[in-house]
Amino acid sequence: METIPIHEWIKNFTNPKHPLIIAGPCSAESEEQMLTTAKELMEIEKTINVFRCGIWKPRTRPNTFEGVGEIGLKWLKTVKEETNMLTTTEVANASHVELALNYDVDILWIGARTTANPFSVQEIADALKGTDKPVMVKNPINADLALWIGAFERLNNSGLNKLMAIHRGFSSYEKTKYRNTPNWNIPIELKRKYPHLPILCDPSHIAGTRDLIQPVVQKALDLNFNGVMVETHYDPSVALSDAAQQVTPIALNGILKATELRSPSVEDKEFESTIEDLRAKIDRIDHELIEALNQRMNIVKNIGEEKLKKSVQPLQIERMNMLLENRIQAAEDLGLNTTYIKKLYELIHTESIRVQTDIMRNKKD
Repeated sequence: METIPIHEWIKNFTNPKHPLIIAGPCSAESEEQMLTTAKELMEIEKTINVFRCGIWKPRTRPNTFEGVGEIGLKWLKTVKEETNMLTTTEVANASHVELALNYDVDILWIGARTTANPFSVQEIADALKGTDKPVMVKNPINADLALWIGAFERLNNSGLNKLMAIHRGFSSYEKTKYRNTPNWNIPIELKRKYPHLPILCDPSHIAGTRDLIQPVVQKALDLNFNGVMVETHYDPSVALSDAAQQVTPIALNGILKATELRSPSVEDKEFESTIEDLRAKIDRIDHELIEALNQRMNIVKNIGEEKLKKSVQPLQIERMNMLLENRIQAAEDLGLNTTYIKKLYELIHTESIRVQTDIMRNKKD
């Protein structure tokens, strides 16, 4: 994937060591609302690099506020002229792209619902072919890294290389304190695969409530994200969409001031030596873990062969439940995170069942 560093295409982002900050209301509601919010953002201590707002709002159900449409692009252009901030909005189809280009929106973004639809992403990529317009891509609503990567590949194939990812969390049936579960392992894997692809965090959509935004911002920057996009409204109490997760410009300034910027490394020989010694210990333990898992799997194969002789099913629910209960209790006694251990043993048990099933299938064949 070919990408251009963000400091080369965001004119007021001159120090890549500091986070890129994108802020603005969830939705364009009126020219006054947008200008008031933008001017208040200009007055806070922290530099806001890009002003954001939604012109078209994809809603789960009809007969709800779905954005003001084209008139909002005119207001967005006025914000740009009066504040000199760059602007960005979401596009979901070719007609959105055409209108956004006509009103000189600086950066476009593809929303989570659109990212989940390859046909829509391809339509946007085709509409942008021949331009050098920067595009940000939010993760799909479902936890599918390949789908996320595919969106970037489609844009890249259309000649677009001013690209950036936005992590906004994933929909889940499980009830958690978040509106969308972070699943940090997915953006981390994206960053591992494509280290030159910039990635932002959208803490507003992950949190769902303004009181959780600062911890999410801190977590993202600790994971070396390039910045954040925070929904900001001059008066969230009157917002027409996502009022609970929007903050005022003053509150945003407080969030950013409370967030500590930690360095990915430090020039300290004693520190580096200590870290290397600790990492060497982890490496040795990991090799021992892999060897132990190999020994465990050999025993699983023996169990599978014995079950085959007696025509016993691979899956034994009572044994699985007992094993999980026992291992989780052992983890709790040691002060380990029981959710972590539960997930680990569910993976181990799933693989054990697969191996035993393969033994029986191969014998039958």
